[in-house]
Amino acid sequence: MSSLSAVLALTLALGAVGAASAQEPPARPSAQLDDVVLEGRQLEAMVRGFVNEVSQPANNRGLARWNRPVCVGAVNLRNDVARYVVDRISDVARELEVEAGEPGCRPNILIVAADDGAALASAIVEDQPRNFDLRHNGTDAGTRAFRNFRTGDQPVRWWQISMPIDAETGDRAVRLPGDIDPRTGQPAAPTIHVFAASRLRTQIRDDMIRSIIIVDVERAAGANLVQLADYLALVALAQVDAEADVSTFPTILNLFDDPAGAPAGLTDWDRSYLRALYEHDQFRINRNSQVRSVAEAVTRDRRAAAAEPE
Repeated sequence: MSSLSAVLALTLALGAVGAASAQEPPARPSAQLDDVVLEGRQLEAMVRGFVNEVSQPANNRGLARWNRPVCVGAVNLRNDVARYVVDRISDVARELEVEAGEPGCRPNILIVAADDGAALASAIVEDQPRNFDLRHNGTDAGTRAFRNFRTGDQPVRWWQISMPIDAETGDRAVRLPGDIDPRTGQPAAPTIHVFAASRLRTQIRDDMIRSIIIVDVERAAGANLVQLADYLALVALAQVDAEADVSTFPTILNLFDDPAGAPAGLTDWDRSYLRALYEHDQFRINRNSQVRSVAEAVTRDRRAAAAEPE
């Protein structure tokens, strides 16, 4: 009971709101060109499928990322294990040029170990319902993701909050319950001063602001610490769909579906995806355009890697 109380207290501190035989050379040079084109299209299709399958932005919003410093906390873990997990996630964040807080900072990414992940998730939701209020406009992944977080049987579950932000001012760009105009006492939404109207670009971006990740220690027992920390880094720094089918892709997200064949840590595909996510233009006006931008960046990265001499 005391550990549960500690978890709930830390949750309060967060605030509300992936032919044997030799072949004869082709008879015509054009056949080689056709093969290259075909392989390129296959890669593009695979990457697009990966990005679409993995990403899960808030409802009716674009892809979010951390545009503010992250502070990683871990509870209910041995000190040495917690330190490794926190350091690993922080190191991956720094590789993406995201500032990571020093020890003692206020966590906005909280890793919680539990004997029963679903029971703990339900307890946190019941204790702090405002932190899971699905009425918030464009700040979470919606009802199905929430139900999966609370009642699913996966070894690791997570709940993330993102926020539409005015990139010009850094202020919140969406109305939340309780927003009142001090002059009239009536409900009010933030005022956005548009500096350059465009049908293609917007000054509103989506920022990740909070993430709670629960690790069911018994269900996660098949993973080693390095694998688990890299898995946690990916789901902490990107909006990942917990129900994504990534069985055909080389990603650490396969850790619990195929423990024997799982990679040792973040794969090249995982790193390419994270780099693309943190480099892409967040100011494209619709999600499809953002997804296309990320997929194109991942494709370029994979082609460049394939072209490097062994």
